[in-house]
Amino acid sequence: MLRCRSLLVSMFSLSLLCGCGDRDALRSGLSPGTAIGADTLKLLSWQAPTILNPHLTVGFKDWEASRITLEPLATFDQDGQMVAVLAAEVPTLENGGLASDGLSVTWTLKPDLKWSDGEPFSARDVVFTYELIANAETGTTNAGVYETVDRVEAIDDTTVKIYFKEPNPAWSLPFVGAAGSILPEHMFADYNGANLREAAANLMPIGTGPYRVVEFKPGDVVVYEPNPHYREAETLAFKRVEIKGGGDATSAARAVLQTGDADLADNLQVEPQVLAQLEAGGKGQVMASFGSLSERLEFNYTDPKQTNADGIASTLEFPHPFLTAAPIREAISLAIDREMIATQLYGKAGAGTGLVLIEPAQYRSSKTEFTFDPDQAIALLEAAGWTDSNGNGTRDQGGVELTLVFQTSVTPVRQKRRKSSSKR
Repeated sequence: MLRCRSLLVSMFSLSLLCGCGDRDALRSGLSPGTAIGADTLKLLSWQAPTILNPHLTVGFKDWEASRITLEPLATFDQDGQMVAVLAAEVPTLENGGLASDGLSVTWTLKPDLKWSDGEPFSARDVVFTYELIANAETGTTNAGVYETVDRVEAIDDTTVKIYFKEPNPAWSLPFVGAAGSILPEHMFADYNGANLREAAANLMPIGTGPYRVVEFKPGDVVVYEPNPHYREAETLAFKRVEIKGGGDATSAARAVLQTGDADLADNLQVEPQVLAQLEAGGKGQVMASFGSLSERLEFNYTDPKQTNADGIASTLEFPHPFLTAAPIREAISLAIDREMIATQLYGKAGAGTGLVLIEPAQYRSSKTEFTFDPDQAIALLEAAGWTDSNGNGTRDQGGVELTLVFQTSVTPVRQKRRKSSSKR
């Protein structure tokens, strides 16, 4: 696995203009009225947004685009500390928000919040959002985050209480971060079912965030203007924000670093040598910050070539012919040169790791390590009886060839990573 950074290129050296993850990317830390070079911020997302309801997508491109408009109760800052967004404060044992038995958490909301259409925001919207996500008919993609929740109750207009099925150390997952955005009940009340994807607010969201959507062409462009009902309107840095989609990662980097057509682009899986050449033009700057995700290989522990009586492939009835064996998996790990991949393909955007949980730092283990040792990998395979008995260059055992099909996205860095492991 590789510990990866979110890699961006920008004409500005303001780290807050990052457009990624769950940050308030478009709020300026500058004094109101401070000139920053343009009234319009042009963002380039080469993987174009296609929907602006974060509960109906699995893509960062859509989470990032919707987060400009929709907000959670709280989020995490770059140091892994929780910060309140729509909540008045972060619940703790000391302030009474967090129950000592771990069975509930109570959130107090900021007063006088409004949606971008002027309707009042209340605890009832939080309750409704949970009911929509938990409704199996809606098919929301964030439902797993809320499986530990028993019920959500609006104590009053500015107080909401979440009850858990059992003591829950992960009480901070529901309504926090990218999967925690609150939806307006008055826009989705008629769509809390199988018809959720028909709601107009999926494409033209009504939110509490700093900007509202005024134009959206899925797969092409999103245009935002300041939310007239935003609680801190005086802090907004731009009069207009545009997210343009399309192209590929390299062309997105070129648009900022070479042609100056965009102010910022992110998620740039581009070889470090290419980025260095583009950055040499002097029109932009490459920035990187480590995030909580990793680039990793995920294996299918079932046999995709066999189907059950119902014609369904990859079921637990048929284990994979060799991936369920620990020596095989260990050999694969030993044969991957993580540091070479990080250096040659990711540059400053990557570092080798053997961890899945890499952020926040306080949860990152210091007791897990990894080793690149092809010879040891070979020894493990041979000890387990995997040899090249056919002389075709591929190890086999009992008629089973030790071959895997590698599938990834269209990014060239990921495709090149396929060739970076030892074939021995």
